[in-house]
Amino acid sequence: MALTLRSATSFINLKDIKSLKAPDELLGTICFAKMRPSCRLRAKNLMQEAQFTHDKQLTMEGKKSEKREKLHELPIFHHGNDSKVPVFVMLPLDTVTFAGHLNKPRAMNASLMALKSAGAEGVMVDAWWGLVEKEGPLKYNWEGYAELIHMVQKHGLKIQVVMSFHQCGGNVGDSCNIPLPPWVLEEISNNPDLVYTDKSGRRNPEYISLGCDTIPLLKGRTPIQVYTDYMRSFRDRFREYLGGVVQEIQVGMGPCGELRYPAYPESNGTWRFPGIGEFQCYDKYMRASLEASAEVMGKNDWGRSGPHDSGQYNQFPEDTGFFRRDGTWKSEYGQFFMEWYAGKLIQHGDRILAAAKGIFQGTGAKLSGKVAGIHWHYRTRSHAAELTAGYYNTRNRDGYLQIAQMLAKHGVVLNFTCMEMKDREQPEHANCSPEGLVRQVKMATRTAGVELAGENALERYDAGSYEQVLATSRSDSGNGLSAFTYLRLNKKLFEGENWRHLVEFVKSMSEGGRSTRLPECDSSGSDLYVGFIKEKNEKKIKEAALV
Repeated sequence: MALTLRSATSFINLKDIKSLKAPDELLGTICFAKMRPSCRLRAKNLMQEAQFTHDKQLTMEGKKSEKREKLHELPIFHHGNDSKVPVFVMLPLDTVTFAGHLNKPRAMNASLMALKSAGAEGVMVDAWWGLVEKEGPLKYNWEGYAELIHMVQKHGLKIQVVMSFHQCGGNVGDSCNIPLPPWVLEEISNNPDLVYTDKSGRRNPEYISLGCDTIPLLKGRTPIQVYTDYMRSFRDRFREYLGGVVQEIQVGMGPCGELRYPAYPESNGTWRFPGIGEFQCYDKYMRASLEASAEVMGKNDWGRSGPHDSGQYNQFPEDTGFFRRDGTWKSEYGQFFMEWYAGKLIQHGDRILAAAKGIFQGTGAKLSGKVAGIHWHYRTRSHAAELTAGYYNTRNRDGYLQIAQMLAKHGVVLNFTCMEMKDREQPEHANCSPEGLVRQVKMATRTAGVELAGENALERYDAGSYEQVLATSRSDSGNGLSAFTYLRLNKKLFEGENWRHLVEFVKSMSEGGRSTRLPECDSSGSDLYVGFIKEKNEKKIKEAALV
């Protein structure tokens, strides 16, 4: 996930994990319980909804038919000037409890009702590996997610489900702790080289090292086989909903679900923005791969270790021999190492997405993969923070085109973060350029012929951040957005001004990214106007917990 500053996170002890709570008791105090239309409006809305559902069903069936006919053709992408951009909203990280049940179902029901009234297309939820398969290998519990999907369907919304093979906890915005499955942690305890390791020997339990993708180290299965079995179990459990209410499957490929190395771990103060991070290639499986690649090149010395002059997590590029202006990154050795390091990451994504494609092909559900918006030190020549994360992107080399081409190979949407960020908001010393980075990714996806979807990297509620997303969607520079997912559903989102900004944003995106404002008076038979929100803010509103 892209960052601009340290964000306060709160964690709970594993002993207390059965009582996971949403951040700030977010769904327990949502202030919209009284947003009920009159009897006249309810009747009118029911008629409109029935007609809308019928029309939408016909439209979707037509689109599915058209998609089948054009299966082998390159997709035609709209660039945001006149096409609708559907907006999804991310649900809380602990939407499903550690016990496998839907968390706060009454409040969730009320939240979904509000999002539907705002015009949102749907929601996104993490399907945590550490929750679903925690009882043992191949023992899956999808019941909490089944309850959620039924509820989403009832409200006429869609859902994006993330196959989250990573740990929750230790990164910006993580408000609870959901580790990898206990039986996997047991294997890691017996063999610490299963997880990513830095040059100091520090182990990171967020995600299984891609160095052992094809080695049967997890109770007789390879990590790729484990991920494949998990996705197949989801498909079999929810087959009837795929392509309908379950519109998209986002395939996790690394920390935070992103295709990257955990080069900037925030837990325990290891990394602080805007540090360059560190290479994560020191577990024995990654070292063996590096050594083999060096032998093929006839440069055995290059395979003994990662770069010795790449510095530490919180240094700046010019503090190191590797990343400075004319550093080792430009040498023959530097190019060899980065091609290997970035190539391993792309190979990892290719393996997982090939498996996902084989499982979900023909179901009607879209596939997507997330790429991190690492915007700090983007204005330097070496792009150090991107390099340590595995993106071989420099002043003279486009590292995102190769990633986009790999995703295009499998028909996978590229989901990119930091869409809300502006260059002028970033600290000067960090050499950030989120806007330049987004423009580059937009062009890469356009060249590769792959759809682009977006997210905001940090929780933002101001009109300026929404305007930045709208500007990106409207821009003809590269691909426009095929969808946008807003981070995140919580108590603060439903506060008056914040809610009004979201409603305006959803409406603007539905009109092709044209900025609009809500009317001051209601002339359309809905409650979505400024006066309504102002009136509600002036009254003492009952909490949704009383529903």
